Amino acid sequence: MSEEEEGHPDGVEIVEEDEVEQLKKKVSELEKELQYQAADMANLRQKSAKERSESIRYGSSSLSRKILPLLSGIERAINQTEGVDGDGFIEGAQMTLRGLRTALESEGVTHIEAMKKQFDPTKMEAVAMLPAPEGVEAGFVMEVIEEGYMLHERVLIASKVIVAE
Repeated sequence: MSEEEEGHPDGVEIVEEDEVEQLKKKVSELEKELQYQAADMANLRQKSAKERSESIRYGSSSLSRKILPLLSGIERAINQTEGVDGDGFIEGAQMTLRGLRTALESEGVTHIEAMKKQFDPTKMEAVAMLPAPEGVEAGFVMEVIEEGYMLHERVLIASKVIVAE
């Protein structure tokens, strides 16, 4: 037997202090890495939950985009038949219009108020700029060509407007 083996019965090895320090350092690095991985997983769960929530909240935007042009069509039909012997049609169309608006509002769709408001490029699209008539300030909406709508905080359809310059 060698001297080392004789001094240490039962096959116990002597581990040098440098090796112990290296092992401690490696354990410390692995613990840090584990903490980073746990933090990454927590962030991923939060991001996934947020995306799922937004998916649910904005899921009806496709349907809303299809229905909104119908609102404009019904409004045009009502405006063109006023004064004509179409009272039944007008009443039915107005009821339909109210029903559609109520249904869309219950889904979070709201009308963008643009008439006589300051032009807002995040919600409105200027189709023309005309000289401001008396009493109208520059930069304000003079006429709404096509109504705009939002789903919660997102613009579905921008209002098409004429702006005073």
